[in-house]
Amino acid sequence: MTDGLGVPPRGTRPRNRRELIIAAAAELFGSRGYAKVGMSDLAQAVGIGPSALYRHFGGKREVLEQVVAFGLAPMRELVAGLGEADRASAASALAGYAIDHRYIGPLWQREARDLSPEAQASLNTVLREIRHGLTAFVRRIRPELPGRSAELISWSVLAVLLSQSYHHLELPRPGYDRLLAGLIDTALDATPPELEPPAAVVDQVLRPASRREELLAVAMRMFAGRGYAQVGIEDIGQAVGIAGPSVYNHWPTKLDLLITMFRRGAAALAGELATAYRYSPDAATALRDLMDVYVRRSQADPELFTLVFTELEHLPAPERDEMLRAQRDFVNELAHLLRLDQPDLEPVVARLRVHAALSVAAQVAHAGGRRHAPAAVRGVCAALLGLRLG
Repeated sequence: MTDGLGVPPRGTRPRNRRELIIAAAAELFGSRGYAKVGMSDLAQAVGIGPSALYRHFGGKREVLEQVVAFGLAPMRELVAGLGEADRASAASALAGYAIDHRYIGPLWQREARDLSPEAQASLNTVLREIRHGLTAFVRRIRPELPGRSAELISWSVLAVLLSQSYHHLELPRPGYDRLLAGLIDTALDATPPELEPPAAVVDQVLRPASRREELLAVAMRMFAGRGYAQVGIEDIGQAVGIAGPSVYNHWPTKLDLLITMFRRGAAALAGELATAYRYSPDAATALRDLMDVYVRRSQADPELFTLVFTELEHLPAPERDEMLRAQRDFVNELAHLLRLDQPDLEPVVARLRVHAALSVAAQVAHAGGRRHAPAAVRGVCAALLGLRLG
């Protein structure tokens, strides 16, 4: 993001210094994570000394607040103007925003916990306005849709936009804009089936025999709800009725809990992928079955998918790299299956479609819980992949 604004030579005082800092911070926070970026890093990125940075911002949290506000303001304005927009213009404008602000997803999904309470409240207000505005737009252009379906379509459009934040695929523009606008239009045009009611959200009543497994399940919910860094061993122990130090009888460290969560999630998807290759009669069937598994797993274990969005940065570098590789491998295998079914698709286009479909499943579960039936979510994902429902 800073490339477009340019980093001025040291000793100069450009009029847009504050904007340069915000742009650099958005890129650094989005790529490295807020906790791993210091004020000195920000100063270096814009070619000034750390002391000069404090002339513009009181501290790193204030920078984060401005980055999030600066990034969402264009989206808020864009959605507010959709009242009279036609579908093609809306899809094009939304696509351009997503490509221009690729770091906004991690910033408000991962880093919002570091905002002040006042800034969090303001962020939630803006996000509600964006969601409500998108839903109103969907209802205007698709008046035949039931209320819950219109809401799902609006969530799906938002998920397609956010999918650009979680990959590093690069395409030349304006071709990239047209491709993404086409995916947005596909999401807007989807007609999700309502074949079953959404699953009721119930409290867990059964406990595993193994204390180790119980601690793992409780820790996952706590990490997803409060953030890994905000949960201590004492908190985990208290949640299952034991003293904090007793947790170490079952888990060496808190980090081992987090590593195990990610490893099991990756292993489960790898197993499903192997099963699909072994038993599916064709690529389309394999894709449909894998998306069905992915949607159902995202709704059954939304906490795990939340961890993928918010806590990956806490893994040690080798573990983090392994999890990222597992994610890339899964996407690449789905894209391979998609091209077997649709040979005319270019590899990068296939991967973009897969990213968009997976994002719909994960984002709906992450933000919307189990409000939407798996069949309805799967219908949107199938449309994005160009698959017929089986």
